[in-house]
Amino acid sequence: MSTLLDTSMNSLQIDWNGERSTTPSPPRSPGSHNDSCNIAPLTPSQSPRNEPKKPRGPSFFVVVAIDFGTTSSGYAFSFSKDPEAIHMMRKWEGGDPGVANQKTPTSLLLTPEKKFHSFGYTARDYYHDLDPEEAREWLYLEKFKMKIHSTSDLTMKTELEAVNGKKIQALEVFAHALRFFKQHAMQELRDQCPSLPENGGVRWVITVPAIWKQPAKQFMREAAYLAGLISPDYPEQLLIALEPEAASIYCRKLRLHQLIDLSCGPLTNGFSPDRSIDSSFRQAREQLRRSRHSRTFLVESGMGELWSEMQEGDRYIVADCGGGTVDLTVHQIEQPRGTLKELYKASGGPHGAVGVDLAFEKMLCQIFGEDFIATFKAKRPAAWVDLMIAFEARKRTAAPHRSTHLNVSLPFSFIDFYRRHKGQNVETALKKSSVNFVKWSSQGMLRMSSEAMNELFQPTISKIVQHIGDLMKKPDVKGIKFLFLVGGFAESPMLQHAVQSAFGNTCRVIIPQDVGLTILKGAVLFGLDPTIVRVRRSPLTYGVGVLNKFVEEKHPKEKLLVKEGKNWCTDIFDKFVSVDQSVALGEVVQRSYCPARLGQRKIIINIYCSSTDDIVYITDPGVRKCGTINLELSEVDETSLKRGRREIRACMQFGDTEIKVSAMDVKTAKTVRAAIDFLSN
Repeated sequence: MSTLLDTSMNSLQIDWNGERSTTPSPPRSPGSHNDSCNIAPLTPSQSPRNEPKKPRGPSFFVVVAIDFGTTSSGYAFSFSKDPEAIHMMRKWEGGDPGVANQKTPTSLLLTPEKKFHSFGYTARDYYHDLDPEEAREWLYLEKFKMKIHSTSDLTMKTELEAVNGKKIQALEVFAHALRFFKQHAMQELRDQCPSLPENGGVRWVITVPAIWKQPAKQFMREAAYLAGLISPDYPEQLLIALEPEAASIYCRKLRLHQLIDLSCGPLTNGFSPDRSIDSSFRQAREQLRRSRHSRTFLVESGMGELWSEMQEGDRYIVADCGGGTVDLTVHQIEQPRGTLKELYKASGGPHGAVGVDLAFEKMLCQIFGEDFIATFKAKRPAAWVDLMIAFEARKRTAAPHRSTHLNVSLPFSFIDFYRRHKGQNVETALKKSSVNFVKWSSQGMLRMSSEAMNELFQPTISKIVQHIGDLMKKPDVKGIKFLFLVGGFAESPMLQHAVQSAFGNTCRVIIPQDVGLTILKGAVLFGLDPTIVRVRRSPLTYGVGVLNKFVEEKHPKEKLLVKEGKNWCTDIFDKFVSVDQSVALGEVVQRSYCPARLGQRKIIINIYCSSTDDIVYITDPGVRKCGTINLELSEVDETSLKRGRREIRACMQFGDTEIKVSAMDVKTAKTVRAAIDFLSN
């Protein structure tokens, strides 16, 4: 049993008797993570245990979900009294010809003074209309969600770079975006329901990729606090939903005509097209469901027709292919309620549709030179945005067997800037270029052959197919029955064809209708019932550092610490949960701690993590400090202190979408203020 826990009390050095140390600390091993040892664990529980919760009805009036995407975002809501109806946000102003604007671009425009100006289509269009010299002073940000995934040392002070090169704190950017959605959603809700309570009546849900680590999830929560979605005093009013999970939850509800099987078209599953409708009420709801003009989508009160035929233990993969990332989740159906069990930890990577944009930019660099493209982006940022919008429109029409060319309009400022910068025209650059399949059109366009477009898609699609293939080879992922493609990138015929060709003989590849809204609708359902995913897999191994009695034959000499005549081994890793371990919703890992000194008011416990399971010491390769548990202790009277050691029982939940901690003073049965922090390391 471990004897003392490695923690730090701010910068205060504490000795083992809980007094301020006036003597040097004991010598430590090189590279040790321990700063001081100030609390003793009492009763560690080595495995998660189930803490039954009292069932409670919803204390909220409405659920509002925000699907915060890399390229586009939107919101939807549902009233708790009518959970079968999901209401989509109002139609956005602006939009591109031929593109359904049920979402708005994840684009933010700030004034030169870094004040909020606009978001979405409004931001994009206003930025487009700015004078080129004036545009260089404004801060335009797009696709900034990727930064949160790619930043390994994410903190509250992490910065983002606008198109013009100016920097701003990422937390402010995300807060501006979330505040925009809150204002839009609350206005619409008040229009529909003037009696909506000002505080506490809304449960908010924000979607994030399942592969995001804890710091990124906490970052989104902190941005929501800053945006005023909820108060930090009521964290339960905000749920973080994992994007492929949300899609999986929504797919459970779909009817057969709402699913497209890539191998055989719309699913029929043996049902006759003229299948009778139970009642006129059912028929009315069906008409509403099918209405293309309605912003209200109706979902089944139970499970959809496809799910109803699934057997206990049937397995499927949800591949969420978005703008920035591809997120894979493996679920198993559990009857009779149809709850979901995660079979393998979430996996994926930065293989979203943005990869095609980057390939296009790389192609432009090959044709016109990296130095020119860099200069053009810096000097004419608004024109660069216009160019990428033009490419986006053509990218959506790309298909695997297309024989005709695709024309991408070059802004006049690009053509003029190149002539002045290089002393030749763009047509000359194309003729001299080694890039095949791209020609110049006399109408001022890049004329791309279908082969050229295929080459732009190929690197990104290959990574997605490889990742799905690697996942299917895992022992825990055998016997997959369905592969659901969801997310904005799943609308691409190029991706659909590649996935069907690779896996159509292994399982049925299925795409829901309105595939780009699948996650948003599922996030609403998750907010209405967060218990639907009953078992998740831990993405990492988590634990803390402790001291154990030193065993001569077992422990290395450099870990020996002698104190008051006793030999201790430092830096022992006390495991909370293992990587890829199944953890059920409501299960907790429990530890009891005793403050080192009587009047101690705060306990800080360092958390360590690793992507492997074979950890002995917190100094092992691959182990890093990833967070802290902060326990704030209330004052107790001297009489209580003299009766014995004070025990603080901490419970950590690893089965939810976020790691959570709660604590209680055992002697007084009072709640101890507890928080877990992954952003201050």
